[in-house]
Amino acid sequence: MRNLISLLSGSLFGAGLLISGMTDTTKVQGWLDIFGNWDPTLAFVMGGAIVPMMIAWRLVPDRKPLSGGNFPTMVQHELDRRLVIGSVMFGMGWGLAGLCPGPAIASLTYGGTGGVVFLVSMLAGMYAAPAVSAKLDRTVNAT
Repeated sequence: MRNLISLLSGSLFGAGLLISGMTDTTKVQGWLDIFGNWDPTLAFVMGGAIVPMMIAWRLVPDRKPLSGGNFPTMVQHELDRRLVIGSVMFGMGWGLAGLCPGPAIASLTYGGTGGVVFLVSMLAGMYAAPAVSAKLDRTVNAT
């Protein structure tokens, strides 16, 4: 049952990315180009994700997932160096490539090398991140 729900949820998410244009790199870069040819339509895509999730978090304490288990608890993070650096790097990659992880995977379904290059680069970054993070921690702690 859990795998079926995951398949349906992932398919719905991927279809939403395709329909909304989130896999079109020029549309995403147009959203980020606030001083040029700005395209505000992706604000509705973001709102369409944020608003239902905000409502869902409010309903979670009294409910259980259909597939069993428990919903994850909402984590409160402090604003620290790792969060800021990670956010900046994510934003730079999103702005340069016009893709983030979900749309990059969805873009693999319609061919082209751009999505493959992005995905390989993303996986390389994920592999290197722990070592880079540990080195940064050692550098900060040494000073």
